Amino acid sequence: MKWLKSIYLNNLTFYVFLGILVCFVLAYIYPVLYNATWLLMYLFLGFVVIDFLLLFASNQRFAAFREVPEKLSNGDENPIIIRIESGYGFATGLKVIDEIPIQFQIRDFTVQRNLPAGGTDAFEYHLRPVERGEYYFGKLNVYVSSPLRLVSRRFSFGEGHMVPTYPSFIQLRKYDLMAFSNRLFQYGLKKIRRIGHTMEFEQIKEYVSGDDIRTINWKATAKKNQLMVNQFQDERSQNVYMAIDKGRVMKMPFNGLSLLDYAINSTLVLSNVILKKQDKAGMFAFSKKIENRVAAERRSSQMQKILESLYNVKTDFFESDFGRLYADIKKNITQRSLIILYTNFETLDGLKRQLPYLKGIAKNHLLVVVFFENTELEELTHKNAGNIQEIYDQVIAEKFAFEKRLIVNELMKYGIYSVLTKPENLTIESINKYLEIKARGIL
Repeated sequence: MKWLKSIYLNNLTFYVFLGILVCFVLAYIYPVLYNATWLLMYLFLGFVVIDFLLLFASNQRFAAFREVPEKLSNGDENPIIIRIESGYGFATGLKVIDEIPIQFQIRDFTVQRNLPAGGTDAFEYHLRPVERGEYYFGKLNVYVSSPLRLVSRRFSFGEGHMVPTYPSFIQLRKYDLMAFSNRLFQYGLKKIRRIGHTMEFEQIKEYVSGDDIRTINWKATAKKNQLMVNQFQDERSQNVYMAIDKGRVMKMPFNGLSLLDYAINSTLVLSNVILKKQDKAGMFAFSKKIENRVAAERRSSQMQKILESLYNVKTDFFESDFGRLYADIKKNITQRSLIILYTNFETLDGLKRQLPYLKGIAKNHLLVVVFFENTELEELTHKNAGNIQEIYDQVIAEKFAFEKRLIVNELMKYGIYSVLTKPENLTIESINKYLEIKARGIL
C-alpha cells in the first residue's frame, strides 16, 4: 500500500469541500438547497475519483534528476540543476521540493512548474556554502497534479547524496593566469614596475640589437673584442609558505564566511599563482600546534595536495601560540623563504604580545603579515551621528580603525611587510603583494 503515502489533497480540494459544508449549513435555513447540495457533493467526489484515476490508474513514467557538482566551492554561488521528464498523456502541474543540506537552513524551498503532455523541463538554482565539510542532500520530491488540480501524486528521487565543500576553486579558475595577463587592472590587480634585475645569472652572450646596454660585461667585451652582455633570468624555485592562523581571532564572520575561510580561499588561489611563477608553494595552519603541513615543492600534484590539506583544516578557535609557530619555522624551514602569515590583530597591544616572535621569524625569512580591516567599524565611522551615544560609538570605531594603521607602521619599523585588507579583497591584495615582492627582487 505504498501508493497511499503518495496521495496528497491540494488546497483546492479543501476549499471546495469547505464551500459544500457552507451549503449544507445554508440548507437547514433554506431547505430548497438541500438536494442541490448533495448533487454538488456527488459531483465533487466524482471529480476527485477521476483525478485519482488519472494520476494512479496507469503506470505512467515520471522522472526527475538533480545535477550537483562533484564538489561545492566554499563562499561562491554553486549551480544546482533539476531536470524533469513527464510520461503523462496530459498537461501536469508540478510542485518541486528539494531537501537541501541542513547547513543552509533553507526550509521553504519550493518551485512551481507546468509541463505539457510528455514534456521535459529544467531549471537551476544556486547555493552558497559558508563552511567546508560534507553536505548531504535529501530526497527530490515532485508533487504532480492533473488539470483538475484536486489530488497530487508524490514522486521521490534520490536520497543521502553527499557532496564535499572545498575551498573556493571557483576563485582559483577566475584568477588563473591573471598574473601573466596585460589586463590585470580590470580585476583590481596592480601593474608592478620591475626594478633592476634579479640575482640569478644565466650566461654571457654576444650583444644584439635590443639588448639592455646596462648589462654590458666590459671584461668579457675586452677579451672577445666585441660587445658582450650578461643575461639574467627570473629567479625561480623560491620557497613561499602560507601560514594560516586558525585561532580565535580568525573566527569573526563577514558575509557569512569566517576570516579563516577567507584566508583558506586566498591560500588556494595564491598557491596556484606561485606555482605558475615557477616558485615552490607550501602551507601550514597553526593554533596550539602546527598542522595541515604541505612542504614547499613544485610538482604537478602540489595543487591537489594543498587543496586536500586546506579542505581538512579543522579548528576549535583556541588562542594561537606564536611561540610554537616561531620554533617550528626555525626548525623546519631552513632556507630563506617568503612567509605569508594570515592572521588578525585588532589592537596594537595584541600585536606587541606577538611582536618578538614575528621579529624572530623576520630575521631569517621575508615575512608578510596579512590582517583584516573591520568593515563594520568602517561603515560606522562614515555614518552620520544623531545623538551622543552614536557620537561616542563613532569615536571608538575611529580609534580602532586608527590602531590598524598603527599596526602597519609598527610592523614596518622592524622590516616586516604587511597587507591590511577588507576580507572580500583578500585574494587580490595577497596576489598583488606576492607579485610586488617578485618584481622588486627582495626575496
